[in-house]
Amino acid sequence: MQRRFDQLDDVWPAGLGRRLGALLYDAFLVAAIWVLIGVLHVAFVRLILGLDPEQVGQGALQRVTLQLALLTGAFVFFAFFWMRGGMTLGMQAWRLRVQTRSGHSLTLRQSLVRYVAAWLSLLAFGLGYLWVLFDAERRSWPDIASGTQVVVLPKPDRRRRT
Repeated sequence: MQRRFDQLDDVWPAGLGRRLGALLYDAFLVAAIWVLIGVLHVAFVRLILGLDPEQVGQGALQRVTLQLALLTGAFVFFAFFWMRGGMTLGMQAWRLRVQTRSGHSLTLRQSLVRYVAAWLSLLAFGLGYLWVLFDAERRSWPDIASGTQVVVLPKPDRRRRT
């Protein structure tokens, strides 16, 4: 079930700098997930399949299964956070949230479309993210493809109430 976010009137479209900051932060987290997946894959090949060390990584099947596991692991990371609260850990650090145009959390389908469009944006030498500089609404290709938007959240009010 989609969650309706609050503070919809207090947010504004995210610029390129914040997006890249969150992307870099999340890249470190995804790299750590990929290391874990790689270790588990090697352990599976060695301990369960019983292959010799020289055979690890040999053959198309091992490479394809590892690549699929890495892509799936990254998707699960992003989809979990986007669907749950609209923010990955990197997005939280930069006060960003991804939401639907109507202010709801993403669906699984929107998360998948956004994830695939993000990879295509990166493969196009980052053009999909640079698109933010030219779009009147500061949308990237993943935003446009998935019907979502990345917004900046206001700073929390730290004044004490008496």
